[in-house]
Amino acid sequence: MMKDSSRKTARRIASVRWRTSLAIGALWCLSLPVAAAGGAPAGSHIDPSEIDEAVIAFTGAEVGKPGGPRLPSDRRLRLAACAEPLLTEWFGTARSTVQVSCSGPESWRIFIATSPLQGQAARNNVVKRGDALTILIRGRGFSVQQAGEAMESGAAGDWIFVRTSRKAEPLQARIERPGLAVIPAG
Repeated sequence: MMKDSSRKTARRIASVRWRTSLAIGALWCLSLPVAAAGGAPAGSHIDPSEIDEAVIAFTGAEVGKPGGPRLPSDRRLRLAACAEPLLTEWFGTARSTVQVSCSGPESWRIFIATSPLQGQAARNNVVKRGDALTILIRGRGFSVQQAGEAMESGAAGDWIFVRTSRKAEPLQARIERPGLAVIPAG
């Protein structure tokens, strides 16, 4: 004869298994393709070459060329077909990544890295992640500075995250020149 605690444990395990199988079944049902009204047929996917074409049209440069996408889109991508034209825009201030997105019932977005233009690579090397910085807080009639560290790379004029110590919360500062990041106060 089983003890009460063993029976309770067995019931809990059976209950967890039942709820898990229900959850898996619900997720499976949600993953089934559904036709969007007026959109592409259910289960259709966008051809990755369409993404390449959108990025090439946006940047004006071919794949592998300066300013264009570094590599063609991964042919294994299985993104929902887009009923509307793809939206393209720069992601970040360095203009090294293009965001491609599809709005609609099955919306998605991906990021495509671009090859740097000549001179742009040197522009991006003003501050590198991990560089020691002077962090200057500048306000009306005062300024305070402290040593800190860049948490990401950036060019002059870019906003990056910096920190003053390992345990400090990251702050956003604007790179003024190599080794100097400014946080405007007020």
